[in-house]
Amino acid sequence: MIGYTDAPRAWWMTRGMARVAGVNLPQAVIDGWLTREELATIVARCEGCTCLSRCDSWLAGSGASKRMPEFCPNKSSIEALCPN
Repeated sequence: MIGYTDAPRAWWMTRGMARVAGVNLPQAVIDGWLTREELATIVARCEGCTCLSRCDSWLAGSGASKRMPEFCPNKSSIEALCPN
């Protein structure tokens, strides 16, 4: 299992955003679409984001949303991995 014990909140928030976009980050690493280093960069970017409470609220109410919010600093990196 790929996880980030030093940044668990950022890891789960990053995974949550990726799921909205239809991306399974651990599977993307396994399939070779993303390196562990690239994934670590994405998680670190989330950890350093100043919108954590906004992100928390957005994820809690995202429901059937299929698009990530514009304020997410990982939006372009994650959407580049979309299966579409």
